Amino acid sequence: MSKPPFSLVGIDHVVFIVDDMPKALAFYHDVLGCVPGYSYPAMGMEQVWAGAALIVLWDITHPGAATAVPPVQGGRNVDHVCIATSPFAPDDMRAHLAAHGVKIDREAQHGGARGVGHSFYIFDPFGNKLEVKGPAEYPDGR
Repeated sequence: MSKPPFSLVGIDHVVFIVDDMPKALAFYHDVLGCVPGYSYPAMGMEQVWAGAALIVLWDITHPGAATAVPPVQGGRNVDHVCIATSPFAPDDMRAHLAAHGVKIDREAQHGGARGVGHSFYIFDPFGNKLEVKGPAEYPDGR
């Protein structure tokens, strides 16, 4: 078995299907603190920076998004995306989410690329599940 002619760097971007771009941008900017990225108005697509990675928001109500419309409305092809954060106080996170009317689906201590840390599972306004995860609170055993 040969090695691929490249090395992996990490996640570059994730694409979420939405149907209300202003609502999507408000959530990702105001709740998660993402900053504007690239814009593709002819495609109905906006990108927001989540640290060093991009979240792509593709509005399927836009004529330029015809190829993004899923064959089955309400179908799902991604369980969730984990967004890594700086350290946070869980009480502060709960208050922040409540102030924006965002319901916490669950909280957990989960492992990830940076080790085991505190996670909040929430949904964006379009039903996309997000895990907002703080840094490792203890090593993951590697």
